[in-house]
Amino acid sequence: MSTPDAPGAAPLRADAARNREHVLAVAREQLRRGAPLPPMKDLARLAGVGTGTVYRHFPTQQALLAALGEDATCELAVRVRAAAEEDDPVRGFARVVTAVVRGVLHDPAVRAAVTGAGPGCAPPTRAAVQLDEAVGQLLRRARAAGAVRDDVDADDVRLLVLGLAAGLAPVAGDDARVERHVRVLLDGLRGRA
Repeated sequence: MSTPDAPGAAPLRADAARNREHVLAVAREQLRRGAPLPPMKDLARLAGVGTGTVYRHFPTQQALLAALGEDATCELAVRVRAAAEEDDPVRGFARVVTAVVRGVLHDPAVRAAVTGAGPGCAPPTRAAVQLDEAVGQLLRRARAAGAVRDDVDADDVRLLVLGLAAGLAPVAGDDARVERHVRVLLDGLRGRA
């Protein structure tokens, strides 16, 4: 990504863009290892850049999490688009719901992407719009195949996934339990025959 987060902002110089991406990569790795985001000065040290460089790109940890969430949103959009194009939309929908529940449980960037969506949230970014379009396509196909009730929309699914993940947080490491609860959610979303 060679542009800053602000819409309409000038593109970053190549070295600034590399520094920004490197800081994001280091922060992402910290989170993937289960570590909390370190203070910005420690993040700068871990990334091998100056503290000013980190603050120039991410004035707060919230801004850093938002950028990580944007990256996660792009990745989710790719996954959802691929699932929407699968021959079996029921399997594709189940795979996406499972991946998002696990992502919300284990990846703060995915959690930021999913919680930052929906009515009443900040204006959607380009990645969020792409994700919404992909989710819409996946839901239409899943509905047509009977995997999702007609009265359930994308925001309902998002809220149900977030609620399930919140309930599972204390047992997030119990894969069998997480899988069982995701199956229960998927069964509840099915259209009535």
